Amino acid sequence: MVVRETPGFWRLFFVMQGSILPKTLPKVVAILVLAIVATVLHRYYPELFSVSSVTAFTLLGISLSLFLGFRNHASYERWWEGRKIWGSLMFSSRNLHRQMNTFFCAEDELSRACRTRIARLNIAFIYAVNRRLRPNQNEFEAARFLTAEDSALLETRSNNAVAILQIMGRELGQWRQQGLIDSVSLRDINRCVNQLSEDYCACERILTTPIPFAYMLLLHRTAYAYCVLLPWGLVASIGMATPIVAALVAYTFFGFDALSEELASPFSRDTNSLPIDAMTRQLEIETLQAVDSPLDAPAPLTGRGYIVN
Repeated sequence: MVVRETPGFWRLFFVMQGSILPKTLPKVVAILVLAIVATVLHRYYPELFSVSSVTAFTLLGISLSLFLGFRNHASYERWWEGRKIWGSLMFSSRNLHRQMNTFFCAEDELSRACRTRIARLNIAFIYAVNRRLRPNQNEFEAARFLTAEDSALLETRSNNAVAILQIMGRELGQWRQQGLIDSVSLRDINRCVNQLSEDYCACERILTTPIPFAYMLLLHRTAYAYCVLLPWGLVASIGMATPIVAALVAYTFFGFDALSEELASPFSRDTNSLPIDAMTRQLEIETLQAVDSPLDAPAPLTGRGYIVN
């Protein structure tokens, strides 16, 4: 995710970090070259270009702009929903530990052990969610917060995040049977656990349900066809200005197309994706501090070149 101040007027035209231009530049250059070829041919062979009206291209451009706008809106909705889900994950995690500190407020060894146990399971759960959404992680960072018994159980499960929630529920149930927690407190804590499960399922919904491929393919083909044909339709009307206009239109259409692809996958590692690694680390820090864990809280993740993952 790009996190930076708004650049000034002149810097605005030269900012590359976080811009969509690197992805679209080869295609824009190709359209620019094509437009130059069309301009040169028009100068020496004007009889080949009998189209003097740009009405058809104007109407097609308006229609394409509307479709790209709808797709960009749909992609942004997925991105924003992903951010709301992670906001809910953070809220539920913080609320869980606040309740644990309330219901196990005694400073005896047993109460501290209960608070720490749920805190470590919650951190492991968040890392498991992160790994599910970004499976290219090199290691399962949740393992250091789990016991040997927990790790053995996870080896038999295909979904680590769900398994960790089941372990958390089992722990709460055993404490209820042992009389360490009353039914009302258990109900309140269990609501937070249920919310964590619901948020995780919402993340999976976004991850496993992309925008329909046929819809994206139609827009891709239409945008490419329009930008390729545009110089041949403009050159008879605007002459030498054709390369500039064609390149600007191509940058706009290809840029919206590329940006929509990034926003449609909010959990990827693209430039404009959500910084879930940073949010995971922040939750780990807050959780360890909330239970006064002997484990040293790590440093927050900072961005590199205005990019936070």
